[in-house]
Amino acid sequence: MITGRVLLLNFSYEPLGTIGVARAICMQVCDKLYVEETDGENVLRSPSTTFPVPSVVRLRDYVNVRRKRRENTLKRVRIYIRDRYRCQYCGDQKSARDLTLDHILPRAQGGATTSQNLVSACVKCNQRKGNRTPEQARMPLLTSQKLLRLGLDHVLLCHYAESRPEWKKYLFMDEFVTEVEKAA
Repeated sequence: MITGRVLLLNFSYEPLGTIGVARAICMQVCDKLYVEETDGENVLRSPSTTFPVPSVVRLRDYVNVRRKRRENTLKRVRIYIRDRYRCQYCGDQKSARDLTLDHILPRAQGGATTSQNLVSACVKCNQRKGNRTPEQARMPLLTSQKLLRLGLDHVLLCHYAESRPEWKKYLFMDEFVTEVEKAA
């Protein structure tokens, strides 16, 4: 329970990410956040106090993150989660160790290493595509470009929310599902 994740919201209810339960409790004790939702009946006990385990917390002060928020880290696992562990060329579902990242527009042709230009691909398809674009290799992408433009942070939070229904109203999941359906 202490190793669980807590959804962190800005003062304006904008999702910022997740933090650990221990950090959320410490911030609560320091009066830096409001607890919006608790994790059911789960509690943490100290010798003198009982703390309900938070599930969703909101900062007491607004933090301006717009300028800092450029896909903060490009992590392989986030791309795999976004693509649902499927090769975006053949559609086969694979484990993380059987997938690679492929540049849609190859670096040799000026492609950048950004989340919008990277997709999950199995080794066989990645080698077959080589240093060509999907059109040049006659290997169309299964995912639309519009879906690839969705922020990786939002995709990751929505992935967590699949097992945490109390988070969905804070992540605007209905809008996200509509965007995914339109892009498909």
